[in-house]
Order: sequence, then structure tokens, then C-alpha cells
Amino acid sequence: MRRERGSIRSIAVSSLASVLSGLLLFLSFPPRPLWFLAPIAIAVVTLVLVRFGRGESLSKKAGFGYGMLFGLGFFVPLLPWIGVYVGPLPWLALAAAESVFIGVFGVCAVIAARTRWWPVSIALVWSLLEWARSSVPFGGFPWGRLAFGQPDGWLLPLASIGGAPLLSFGVAVTGTGLAALVCALTVRRTRTRVLAAVATTIVASIVALALSPTLENRTAEDGDRTITVAAIQGSVPRLGLDFNAQRRAVLDNHVAETLALASDVKAGRRPSPDLVVWPENASDIDPLRNSDAAAEITMASEAIGAPILVGTVLVNDDRTTTNSVIAWDGADGPGERHDKKIIQPFGEYLPYRSFFRLFSEYADRAGYFVPGTGNGVVHAGGIAAGIATCYEVAFDRALNESVRSGAEFIAIPTNNATFGDTEMTYQQLAMSRVRAVEHGRSVVVAATSGVSAIVSPTGDVVDRTELFVPDALVERIQLRTGTTLATDLGPIPEYLLCFAAAAFIAFGCLRSRKPIVKSVTAEENNSSLEN
Repeated sequence: MRRERGSIRSIAVSSLASVLSGLLLFLSFPPRPLWFLAPIAIAVVTLVLVRFGRGESLSKKAGFGYGMLFGLGFFVPLLPWIGVYVGPLPWLALAAAESVFIGVFGVCAVIAARTRWWPVSIALVWSLLEWARSSVPFGGFPWGRLAFGQPDGWLLPLASIGGAPLLSFGVAVTGTGLAALVCALTVRRTRTRVLAAVATTIVASIVALALSPTLENRTAEDGDRTITVAAIQGSVPRLGLDFNAQRRAVLDNHVAETLALASDVKAGRRPSPDLVVWPENASDIDPLRNSDAAAEITMASEAIGAPILVGTVLVNDDRTTTNSVIAWDGADGPGERHDKKIIQPFGEYLPYRSFFRLFSEYADRAGYFVPGTGNGVVHAGGIAAGIATCYEVAFDRALNESVRSGAEFIAIPTNNATFGDTEMTYQQLAMSRVRAVEHGRSVVVAATSGVSAIVSPTGDVVDRTELFVPDALVERIQLRTGTTLATDLGPIPEYLLCFAAAAFIAFGCLRSRKPIVKSVTAEENNSSLEN
């Protein structure tokens, strides 16, 4: 009976610790500047999964359960913006689906803990599961990667070497290293184990700190230049899914804000921009089919004296639509365009529409968008802009392709009006800051209702707007042609991390001996008996 009570108490404590560690990870994400909670969260869940100090192994079934609880503690508070106007079902369903991946992480972590290198192997497993949930199903959902909570963290420079995957691994290995340090100090206090745990904990920080001066002191290469860029935030007539029922009002708002900026430029109050960036959905009226919309955009471009990157929705001949950005240069009209290549399932299109219609009245309100092609680079006024429209910024491949194809700066046109006054826009801005460091590029975020921002190549926010306030940002930014190691390597670092994780999992499956934490405890007990 006493043993049964102890077992129940142990399960309850481990379950609570798993949920609380997920909550800690959520609290590490913007808009809170608590990035340092992320490795602590990973450390806590790692201690649960390696069954710290109990002299017993954890079953794979239990590993899945504790991992799932950790995932729910993280994703449920992270993603409420999904259901702000459509109810809790999509939000909770997505949180549960993503938590399944974290449950699989728990299983693999239990297996990976069977080696002496478990702090490294468990961190690698985290990288593998981040890759998996960023890839499947329906193209994956990268939201909530460890890297995206670290725009203010000291490990941020790792992004310039191996992109978001290496930054995530750096956070994960710091957390598992902390767990190893706790084990070394409390299970068996030997100098070798303590030093190994300390080394595992701080190695990522040493590498990142060594890289920091290279980020801060980068100088322009030969041929690089600076331009003045403007980001327009016209705002929307109302929030919610029906904001674009007044599509003309949204277009008028962005035209009016551009004309106001043109007036300030003429009066000498603001510098004249070389390029203007409008948000996603700034003109949901197709200007290639509607002469009134085309005339308004032309008027705004001529007034400001610069081409405008116009976020718009284009209607194809087969009645499908594309989410596009068109370079519009005054009377010359439309030029190059980027059709969004990574479109959002359950928003811009609905897989298995007839099935999901049974569960939600909002199913038929999902779009009929189709993905575009191209390399993500749009030229306007002799400037090469790399475009990642809204959701695309979460995916490594989108901006890696555009920067490798010659993009001199990055533009992120986005529309967050459908998510109301939630943390979504701050989470997305954090991604943009990580991408700036990853590719060594200035980033211009233009949002319909906010937050719009200008981000330096070091990830610092130079200027930003407030939510729901019409505004225009005008800043001088550097155009760059050189590339970071992360850009050059592309997906290779992530593939290497995943391959190493798979090797550790395979090795753990083949090993017959107990997890290292159990072995340590057993050795300690034997030592005590001998003494």
C-alpha cells in the first residue's frame, strides 16, 4: 500500500512538473523578455524524463505521457490567437496535435537517455522533433520552435552559423546540460561528472558569445549601399474575420497613410523613401482586374515618388486566388511579383474541406488560395527585396532561397487583423528578428494593424509601431550582398542534427543496459555499501 501511494505521488509530481515546465517555456516567448526561462524549462522536463535520482527507468509510455503534458502546458497558452474569432476548437485541436510531437519527443528522450551522452542526445532528439513538426502534416507548423523565443537571448548569434535549427539546439543543450549538472551535484558528486555537466551547459553560450563581436562589427562589403525604406501601417476598419468585407476601406487607409507621408516628405519633415512596403492584404481588391484600385495605388506611388511593394490578392482565371506582393512603380504600374509559396492550411486553404465542414461552420470561410512559384525575390527601383509573406517567415526554406537568390534586404508583409489583440504579432516579430541575424539582412515588417517594425541585421528593433494605430516608419537601412554561413549551409545543419539524433535513438534501442541515471544511482549505492 505504501509503495502504491508513493507511486501515485511520484506520477502526480512528475505530471505537475511536466505541465509547469511547458508553462515556463511559454513564458520565455515574446512579448515577455524572459528568454532565459527556456533552458530552465527544458532542464525540468529532462529531469522528469531521465527519472532523476529514483534508481528506476521510465517506460516509453510514461515518456509519451509526460512529453504530451509538457506540450500542452506550452502550446495551449501559446496559441489562443488561433481561435480568437472562430472559437476554442481549432485552437485546442492544434495545441493537442502539436503536443503529440512533444509526446514522441518524450519517448525518444527516454531511449536516448540510455547513453552516457544523454544531455547531448536528448537535445538532438528535440532538434529532430522540431524538424518533424515543421515538416508534417500539411507542410508542418514551425510555430513555437525554441529559436523563435530567443531574439533577446545571448545564444542568438548561433543563428548566423546554423540558422534557427542550431539556435534551437543551443537552447536545448543548455537545458539538458543544466539537468545533467543537477544530477551530477545531487546523485554522485565526482569531479569528472560535474565538469562534464558544466561543459555541456555552457558550451553553446561560449560559442555564441565568441560570435557576438562579429555580428556587432560587421561592415558593408564592396558594392553594398544604403537606402531609405518606408513601412506603411494603414490599419483596418474593424478586427476579426470580416475585416476585409470593407476591402476598399483597407486600401483607402494605406493610400491615405502613404499620401500623408508624401506630404511630410514634401514639407521636409521626413526623408524621401527609395522604396515603400505595404502589408499583406493592403489591397484585397485585385488591381490587375480593378482599374479603381490600380489608379489609387498609382496615385500613391507617384505622390511618394517611389515604387511600392503592394500586398494584394489576385484572382486567377480558374477562380482560385494567390496571395501576392507586386512591385508597383507609379505610372509604369505593376512589375515583378511574389506569389506566396507556403500557404496556410485551414486559413488560406482547407484540406479535406467536406470533412472539416462537419465540425465547424467556419470551414467554408477558408480561402481557395494556391501556392506560387519563384525564388522569393522582387526587384523594384533597382533594389532586390526578399519577400516572406506572413506565415512564410516561420519556414527556414523561404528566406534561405530568396537571400541565396540575391535579396539585399528582407520584407515581411503581414496581416494580423484576424488575430485581434493577441500575442501572435509579437511572436511573429520575434521570428523576423531571428531571420535578420540568420541571414545578416535588414528586415522590414509591414503589418496592416501592427506591429510593424524595422529590424537591423543584428536583430535589434530600430523602430516599431503600436497595434491598431495608422503609422509610417521611415528608416535608412543597409543593403547587403554577402551571406552568412547559415545562408550558405541552408538545411545542412538541421540534417546533421537530425541524423545524429537518429543515430543516438538507434543506439539506445540496441543497448540492453539501464539508463545512465539509474546506473549512477546503483553505483552510488554500491559505493555506500562498500564504505
